[in-house]
Amino acid sequence: MRISRKKRPDKPIIPHFNTNERIVATEVRVLDVEGNNVGVMPLTQALNLAREQEMDLVEINPKGVPPVCKIVDFRHFKYQKEKEARKQKANAHESEVKGIRLSIRIGDHDMGVRLTQAEGFLNRGDKVKPVIILKGRENAKSSLAFDMFKKFHNLLMEKMPIRYEQEPTRQANQITAIIAKK
Repeated sequence: MRISRKKRPDKPIIPHFNTNERIVATEVRVLDVEGNNVGVMPLTQALNLAREQEMDLVEINPKGVPPVCKIVDFRHFKYQKEKEARKQKANAHESEVKGIRLSIRIGDHDMGVRLTQAEGFLNRGDKVKPVIILKGRENAKSSLAFDMFKKFHNLLMEKMPIRYEQEPTRQANQITAIIAKK
């Protein structure tokens, strides 16, 4: 059997709403189609009011005292909620942490390339994680690596306002930091 590796889009997640007979509360606050407050009434009376208008009674706020229900066409209501969820998902940008590898002995041109990469990542809304891996005798000269971080940070600071989200720290033979745009 062949397994499909294509990533399937997730269905927009909308909250679950209790409707009509699934509402548990005995007394509810009812809103009409326009959103006007009808008042607090027993659940059976609210259900009858919704049936008279050929609509559904949907529990909007189950945590309220008493729970808030609205008289609406549930299919239309659910469609609107899914539409809002899709719009929010389209506007959301998940920021990633992009790694940039530096060295104690990095040349000026290579440093310029890393700076333009970092600038592009930061402008896109991502965070940058510069990493210096210390090899051999460099482990004894970690102060040079911290100086390289300061140089990288100052050169990047000239191009745009940035801040350290995580200060440069040493972990075994690596020195890392996380930089974000202000």
